[in-house]
Amino acid sequence: MVSPHRAESLRALAHPLRSRILAQLRVHGEATATALAAALDTHTGATSYHLRRLEAAGLVEDTGHGTGRRRVWAAVEQPRPDDDPEPLDADEAAAAEWLQRDYVQHFAERADQWVTDQPQWPTTWQETCGLTDHAVLVTTEQLTALAAELGEVMDRYRRVGAGTPGARRVAAYTCLLPVDPPGGSTAARQ
Repeated sequence: MVSPHRAESLRALAHPLRSRILAQLRVHGEATATALAAALDTHTGATSYHLRRLEAAGLVEDTGHGTGRRRVWAAVEQPRPDDDPEPLDADEAAAAEWLQRDYVQHFAERADQWVTDQPQWPTTWQETCGLTDHAVLVTTEQLTALAAELGEVMDRYRRVGAGTPGARRVAAYTCLLPVDPPGGSTAARQ
């Protein structure tokens, strides 16, 4: 059976505003419902409601930094998807697919905004940020190692940048996509 936590998380995120709230908190850090409403062009009541749903699913938490009704929320670090080896049922698979497509759309919007905002940034940022692609040839084992190494690099820079004066947050998206068709040699299908 699929863990109740994973199923609850998928159900909670299968809503456009909730997935955007979580993405906003993950990329921009802690925020109040009011700040999230302004950033996402919605109403505070809606963000408050959806934050409570995300909290019930274990995806966000009240940091305790707020005062009174002005709670400050943060995204909760989630376990990697491979930590729960159980297969998804049909409803969970549909929710997971919707979430993946929503994530791709969100990424496209952020990347498009960078193209617009790029001229306002210093030259080094203009030359370093943005989209690049790197074609590599890997076996199944090497693909797994590559994904793990990329995750380790992101974790290392998350720790290094914390508390560093002048550090700016960047969103680093990784997307390993096969180029060759799924058929072909035995090695390519593994």
